[in-house]
Amino acid sequence: MLMEWELTGHGSAECRLSGEGERATSLVFGYCTDALADLVAGAGALYGPSRVTRFFFDAEPAELRWVLRRTGGEEVEVTVYRFPDVGVSPDLPDAEGTVIWRSAQPRSVFARAVLTAARAVLARHGEDGYRERWARHDYPTALVQDLSRFLRGSQCGDQGTAGALDTSTDFRRSQGSGATSEPR
Repeated sequence: MLMEWELTGHGSAECRLSGEGERATSLVFGYCTDALADLVAGAGALYGPSRVTRFFFDAEPAELRWVLRRTGGEEVEVTVYRFPDVGVSPDLPDAEGTVIWRSAQPRSVFARAVLTAARAVLARHGEDGYRERWARHDYPTALVQDLSRFLRGSQCGDQGTAGALDTSTDFRRSQGSGATSEPR
């Protein structure tokens, strides 16, 4: 799986997704949600107890909803839905949206793609440059570090990372993030 994240202007970004056997897609969205932080937190949540994690990007006026579902063992299905109106769609079931990208791969492959994309943004812009271009949100340094630890821990057979994740997931929810682990 390949993921590229580009800050395309003040408060706007593009995420390009591709994978073996799937058609590539490009998602364009703005800073109304803390998109990169939500993506990194969502990837990290795959190392916790929840089997499904959801978050969305605000593509004004559309919602781009990500659903990350562990399908058994280490496999993860990633589905991105598009809803025409973010003003009403957060309460709608996933099936009401249009699937714009779907992929399945090992959890570590998805987590590594997210981590690589997040680190590339930092390398290109730095924390100050990220804040200046993204405008409303800081670079998610702590979440990137957490995801890196979860990925390393899973490769070493460490099962002790799930408890640490629960705190950061609760923190993201308490800060008004678009992320949730609740079923829809």
